[in-house]
Amino acid sequence: MKTNGMIVAGVMSGTSADGINVALVRLPETQFAPSLPASASSGQRNRIPTRPASFEFELIGHGEYPYPQKVRAAVLAAMNAAQAGVADLARLNFLLGELYADAVISTERQFRVKAQLVGCHGQTLYHQSEPRTFLGRKIAATWQTGEAAIVAAKVGVPVVSDFRPADMVAGGKGAPLVPFLDYLLFRDPKVGRIVQNIGGIANLTAISPGASASELIAFDTGPGNMVIDAVTEKLFARPFDRDGKIAGSGKVLNKVIDRILSQSFFRTQPPKTAGREEFGREFVLAFLRSCGASKKQDAVATATALTARSIADAVRRCAGAKAGVRKQLFQEMILSGGGANNSTLVSMLAGELAPLGIRLRLTDEFGLPSAAKEAAAFAIMAHETWHRRPSNVPSATGAKRAAVLGKISFP
Repeated sequence: MKTNGMIVAGVMSGTSADGINVALVRLPETQFAPSLPASASSGQRNRIPTRPASFEFELIGHGEYPYPQKVRAAVLAAMNAAQAGVADLARLNFLLGELYADAVISTERQFRVKAQLVGCHGQTLYHQSEPRTFLGRKIAATWQTGEAAIVAAKVGVPVVSDFRPADMVAGGKGAPLVPFLDYLLFRDPKVGRIVQNIGGIANLTAISPGASASELIAFDTGPGNMVIDAVTEKLFARPFDRDGKIAGSGKVLNKVIDRILSQSFFRTQPPKTAGREEFGREFVLAFLRSCGASKKQDAVATATALTARSIADAVRRCAGAKAGVRKQLFQEMILSGGGANNSTLVSMLAGELAPLGIRLRLTDEFGLPSAAKEAAAFAIMAHETWHRRPSNVPSATGAKRAAVLGKISFP
């Protein structure tokens, strides 16, 4: 649908660290109620925008840009590292800013449009949502790197970046943030939907029929592609299991999965978040040890089944769907992210959901390609920030209030 309005470029690079996604989105200026004046009460200024009767936006186009091999290696080495060189981290910050800018400019040229604003999530190197003692104080912390000033200078438009801290200082976990888009696009007065993204980490947004934003349930369900990719790379020297072919040739070690799903993360009630801190190097090494002398294909199959089962368990435990209930609260799961391209994973997930009466669909059916979804979300959140409107969902992040997210860099 073509509309007049602001063109915003959303930029996303996820925990898989495989590259950069850019989405060019056109948003009508009348989408939500106008910003409230500074004289309004803080409660009024921080309210979540009311969902319009019909949320409209146009996805002009999107692009995908893999990281150069050495850049990906540097990003993975920096993630959740016990030690890292300050100089290298500073250089990586500026290098990623250059790559983000190049990706936006390439996408603009491809679709022959000029963005008026950029929303850049950055590359998460560390995310600690729960406060821990550090130098005498309890601190929660997050770090998304990629210098926004470089993006603003090279693209020539303002850039909204660093979205997560504003939610955290409002008492939230800084994630998940994409439920803002999930609510706008997928809420239905009659159909209950679980919007499931499978990136490096898997996360869901459960939207019951006719739900308001304050009634959403959203949280990270556990590993998405992260463990599958790491196991595949370690055992087969391939960056990922293309189309799930390796997993499809292996046997699932159910006892390994049962032991993992008994761990505290999976038993914790939402809101909750996860990252490489929970499912990175140390987890993968322990996972491989638990697979013992089984075939390499079995380890990949088990990692893939772990993602499928942890998602289904999250639905059963936390989203209110119960097998055998005649009137289901949720009827559909809408899938996005790189995991949607893994046919073995999708098949396993469909099998897990069938007893719950939930059928799988893709975001592509709703006009939003799965590869573009998260980048589009940060374009929309940047648009809200530019208009001084909040875009976190407190029921998803655990924040005490709605918050205007991000920081603005000018060219």
